[in-house]
Amino acid sequence: MNIIDRVRNICLSPATEWNVIEAEGVPGGQLISGYVVPLAGLSALASFIGGTLVGQTLPLLGTYRTPFVAGLGILIFTFVMAIVSVFVLSAIINALAPSFGGEKNPQQAMKVAVYSFTPAWVAGVFQILPALALLVLLGSLYSLYVLYLGLPKLMKAPQDKAIGYTAVVVICAIVLSVVIGGIASTVGAAGMFGASVAGSGPAGQVAFDPDSTLGRLEQLGRQAEQAGREIDSAGRSNDPGAAAAAAATALGSLLGGGARVEPVALEVLQPLVPETFAGLTRTTNNSERAGLAGIMIARAEATYGAGERTATLEVQDTGGVSGLVGLASWMGVEGQRENDSYAERNGRVNGRFTHEKRSKTGDDHEFALVLGERFIVSARGRGMTLDELKAAVSALDLAKIEALK
Repeated sequence: MNIIDRVRNICLSPATEWNVIEAEGVPGGQLISGYVVPLAGLSALASFIGGTLVGQTLPLLGTYRTPFVAGLGILIFTFVMAIVSVFVLSAIINALAPSFGGEKNPQQAMKVAVYSFTPAWVAGVFQILPALALLVLLGSLYSLYVLYLGLPKLMKAPQDKAIGYTAVVVICAIVLSVVIGGIASTVGAAGMFGASVAGSGPAGQVAFDPDSTLGRLEQLGRQAEQAGREIDSAGRSNDPGAAAAAAATALGSLLGGGARVEPVALEVLQPLVPETFAGLTRTTNNSERAGLAGIMIARAEATYGAGERTATLEVQDTGGVSGLVGLASWMGVEGQRENDSYAERNGRVNGRFTHEKRSKTGDDHEFALVLGERFIVSARGRGMTLDELKAAVSALDLAKIEALK
């Protein structure tokens, strides 16, 4: 069954569709690459557009938009955690099954977790218009109902214990979403989107230019499928430690664009933040390298000041999630937005994605660019023009940063 039919059926007739799903033997890797990735990715992208480009209108305060760099960071994080959430929830479902008279079955637990999220991901598309946030909430609540219908059926829990089983899993799902939502609100990064499509291949299949947007997405799908096979293989070993290690390795490889990418050492990154910037002397300097196993990010940041002129410069190596930053930069979303407070533009300069935001009410400006589909250089300045800020960034040794890839 194709993804469109499955989404329609699980949303409109879940009780009947769970009977069909129960008998299917779809590998977990195929569920992730062919179902979770496109639906969760679409929902995350809609949230990014709604929060960063459309904005939320607040009474007496006007329209608020998430800063571009932070918005892209949230997009990446939300997409990653959607995949992680499926694995975590399926593990919880499988582990709790015997406690409620059910049968442990990792494959069935994975199907319950994946398909139960469907209404929430579909409703997530409405995030493109923040005013429709209520529909997103209703979609999330409906996902809990879909879970209630499918959980006892696929995990073979007796009817008299099904409600308790569902209630515990629902509580775990809610706690999981709250934790992820809280973390997402603090996440920031950057990058963006460019491309073309080619002809057709053998056996009547459409073939895409490997360097085009769809070609890159096709590669990502194959990588996700391979990651799923590795996780499935480890899971059959009945060694929880091996399965967890395989999941971390496979996920790190997927998010790194096909290979597990470690960010550069802080000793390499720190010198890229100079002692002077835009004619200002550095006043503070800090760096960090953090993340999950196999999914690490490194950053170096400094502030500069002299009187009313101040600036902040950050150089970030997206390392462990560079595959997603690259995916963003392949897709080519360019444009501009303007209101009474500021003018904002996304585009490309010399093949590099750039973002600039010019204040109309003061002298607080922002500029960022992506190097080598992996490194993000961003700067904020006060007391100077946007052109001065851009010139200061251009004066950095950008080629050296790009070469670190």
